[in-house]
Amino acid sequence: MIGSVLAAMLAAPACAVDGMALETGQADRTDMARVAVQWQWSKRWVQGNGWHLGGHWDLSAARWERELAPDSPASLTEIGLTPVFRLQADGLRGAYLEGGIGAHWLSSTKLGDKRFGSTFQFGEHLGFGYRFGVRGAYDLSYRYQHLSNANIKDPNDGVNFHQLRLLYWFP
Repeated sequence: MIGSVLAAMLAAPACAVDGMALETGQADRTDMARVAVQWQWSKRWVQGNGWHLGGHWDLSAARWERELAPDSPASLTEIGLTPVFRLQADGLRGAYLEGGIGAHWLSSTKLGDKRFGSTFQFGEHLGFGYRFGVRGAYDLSYRYQHLSNANIKDPNDGVNFHQLRLLYWFP
């Protein structure tokens, strides 16, 4: 499943995709690995004094693994689309703050002893990072992400991930 999604994401014309990220995260007894592609926005809001509010679209595919006992692993696949807003330097290098809220689809409403009322989930995150290297090609960040269905349907266990992300921006 993840292979099909990744192939579909990479099938977009190479010039249209602006970046690609690898991410790992952890929540209570749950590990997550994610790949994502990004499309930067050309629009800049709230410009001034060398900084602006900008952002990008983030299309991702992830695998979650939850182990309750050594012989009872559980897993699911997650697909997400999130608009990400960044407060960043005009030169797109250096420190930044970001936040986003998007739509996510889970392949199952169960993950071991966790129950999600629906396969549709909202995913919001706050994070900070640093963009560096030649042309600002590398981007390392920390994110705190919460996923839940916003009480659309019970149960609504939700999950909170601490994430590390490495993003490469194409020249």
